[in-house]
Amino acid sequence: MLAGAGTWTAVADDSGPAVHRQDRMMRVDGVSLDTSYFTAGGGGRRPAVLIGHGFGGSKAETRAQAEALARDGYAVLTWSARGFGKSGGEIGLNAPDREVKDVSRLIDWLAGRPEVRLDAEGDPRVGITGASYGGAVSLLAAGYDRRVDAIAPQITYWNLADALFPDGVFKKLWAGIFVNSGGGCGNFEKELCDLYERVAVSGKPDAAARALLTERSPSAVADRIKVPALIVQGQTDSLFPLGQADAMAKAIAANGAPVSVDWVAGGHDGGDMETGRVQKRITTWFDRYLKGEGGADTGPAFRVTRTGGIDSTDGAALTRGASGDTYPGLHSGPETVALHGRTQKIGNPAGANPPSVSAVPGAGGSLAQLSALGVGGLALDFPGQYARFDSAPLPTARRVTGAPTVRVTVKADHGDAVLFGKVYDVSPDGKRQVLPAQLVAPYRITPERQGEPVELTLPAVDHELDAGHRLRLVLAATDLGYASPAEPATYTVSLDGPLTLPTAPGLKTASAALPWWTWALPAAALVIAAALLLTARRRTATPAPDPALADVPLQITGLAKKYAKSSDRYAVRDLSFRVEKGQVLGLLGPNGAGKTTTLRMLMGLITPDAGEIRVFGRAIRPGAPVLSRVGCFVEGAGFLPHLSGRANLELYWKATGRPDEDARIDEALEIAGLGDALARAVRTYSQGMRQRLAIAQAMLGMPDLLILDEPTNGLDPPQIREMRDVMIRYAAGGRTVIVSSHLLSEVEQSCTHLVVMDRGRLVQAGPVAEITGSGDMLLVTAADPLTEPVVEKVAALPGIGSAVRTDDGHGLLVRLDGATSPQLIAELVRLDVPLTGVGPHRRLEDAFLTLISGGSA
Repeated sequence: MLAGAGTWTAVADDSGPAVHRQDRMMRVDGVSLDTSYFTAGGGGRRPAVLIGHGFGGSKAETRAQAEALARDGYAVLTWSARGFGKSGGEIGLNAPDREVKDVSRLIDWLAGRPEVRLDAEGDPRVGITGASYGGAVSLLAAGYDRRVDAIAPQITYWNLADALFPDGVFKKLWAGIFVNSGGGCGNFEKELCDLYERVAVSGKPDAAARALLTERSPSAVADRIKVPALIVQGQTDSLFPLGQADAMAKAIAANGAPVSVDWVAGGHDGGDMETGRVQKRITTWFDRYLKGEGGADTGPAFRVTRTGGIDSTDGAALTRGASGDTYPGLHSGPETVALHGRTQKIGNPAGANPPSVSAVPGAGGSLAQLSALGVGGLALDFPGQYARFDSAPLPTARRVTGAPTVRVTVKADHGDAVLFGKVYDVSPDGKRQVLPAQLVAPYRITPERQGEPVELTLPAVDHELDAGHRLRLVLAATDLGYASPAEPATYTVSLDGPLTLPTAPGLKTASAALPWWTWALPAAALVIAAALLLTARRRTATPAPDPALADVPLQITGLAKKYAKSSDRYAVRDLSFRVEKGQVLGLLGPNGAGKTTTLRMLMGLITPDAGEIRVFGRAIRPGAPVLSRVGCFVEGAGFLPHLSGRANLELYWKATGRPDEDARIDEALEIAGLGDALARAVRTYSQGMRQRLAIAQAMLGMPDLLILDEPTNGLDPPQIREMRDVMIRYAAGGRTVIVSSHLLSEVEQSCTHLVVMDRGRLVQAGPVAEITGSGDMLLVTAADPLTEPVVEKVAALPGIGSAVRTDDGHGLLVRLDGATSPQLIAELVRLDVPLTGVGPHRRLEDAFLTLISGGSA
């Protein structure tokens, strides 16, 4: 039986018709489920969509997507799964006779709604989407209920046993987080709680544990999932890695159903989940397979988001997509790379302590994103506990897309050998090694497999290797995220072949096409000049200059700008701040804070609804003469690749119509530091050189106020340092720089002052030192509350300035005073601190998150 009662709420929005939400507490087989039902628009039947939430969450996290789908013509039902939110019951990890059956009962309810389209009596046209836990239930529902017509699972598992017990190794850190985020073992069904405690104590999964998790996994009904599936999986995901999506894609495609696979930049370890793009693609997927719109573009069969290496000529973009007409799997286009290294003996220490460190669940994207940017992230291997095999320098660059493999021979002095494999990207000087996506693969090699070659499949990644770099295969005896044998052991490891790299040669990366105006620059200049002339003629009277502000580069007073077609929603509201000569001001704020709108008003591109902007005492209007004293790098620069750097700058300056002698090209180039490269064609430039050339273009005429929007996007660490020096040198001459950036560490090092915005309003302004304080801070989080004795021991460690518990007792703010991050982690492990996260948080990041009341991960 399914019954319930609820209330209706109308949700207004500028982007479409009002959405009506009905909150209803439903009784499903004796358990209360908290649901919300969303509809919009007029009458007529429409397809329905169910949206499941992630583990530890509730229906509230799916509301924005539900409202968007409702406006797009769907009837949308969200719910909090058993044991979460306001719903009753115990957590059953998507048990077929509980959570999966609940979905079928919700489909029954949809079948009785007059506005829902039916394929037959009792059979609504329905799709299901959801992330993580909600993604798995979408797959399971499609396997158990034939009424499901299309699915779009995101960052989820195919076989939960394989995810938590990969190759028979217990993923202890993620399993512990799993249980804690569910409210503790007591909130789970008893057999699940017993399973966790049994495996956590033994450190090794048993057959019964594998069987229980497998029967509650989509893989158990693989042959029944026969509906169109859009599979979205995360690249920075040590919980449900890309191999889980590979298995589900192959199984569903084998059933004859349409399948598309999309690898996004983020994942459970953090990073960019590309929410806007992904949700748009899901909507289009449902338009095609639920609404039956044959013209809906469902996208390629395979797409991967590639991070880093973005050409600055196409703007300040961090990522780019690559796609193919077929899904390549994880082993397409294999190429071999020879590795070198003798047979090595390594030790598994007593208690498997201290462990190596790769992914640290709970640390957000701070580690995986660093590795994606080539910084190295945080990876730690202890001498004597790992075997290492290196390649020669790569003669040419190459892209790895998929899971590398290698054959090795392993022998333990007794019992199982448990190893953890990873492949580092090592710089030519050997000083920096990057672990792509911070991923590691575990292996349990039982005695019967020892002494003979075994093939190891390494973590699936999408990673570009530069020419001159080396590959380093590391096989470690321990890893922080996994359970290793507690008894000490010695392993003998030797190579038995090359490293095989999948390259997926059929993929096409979206090109960094030159902007159209690079080949139409002279004509564009004429159009712009004409537009400015017309604008000037139509301008209303400009306020008189303010002599008291003649030497002040920028003063903003009471600035406000409403969203289009809105009378009471503001992109910027009551914003006031002042910038003095010689300052390097960082403009910070989360997405939607109003930074870009503020910069556009500052450049005269849009007009404020209230307040004013004065540059050197003169009010800003479109085409205002004082804008000639402002240089801007907001959307990147387009260069003609066959011309030299100097020729590009000269051509740009001529297009402005200003006298050649006012360009001061040599001064701008000296600050940009391009040297002899100016005489070379731009097509030969590195990304950092292109970015510096773009900054030099913004500096032409040596404007008194220079505005830079994300000037370090896509640069590697040395190039970022060079860009920092460029900004500091420019301001040293008494000029002023305003920089908007998401790299908080760079803002902290290059800016003298900050303006922090949130939801369109000023949160705080002032010198960096006042807002951030000083010192190098790390945020350590633990699964259990940290006791006072532990805090005192950490504070007393050599090289530690202080250690203070956070309010919830599970966190520790540690100020480093000589110690390094790896040294701190090693000491925390030695102290048996149950780490769930170690974030290399600088003080600015802490201050920033505090100021904007940062959300949960």
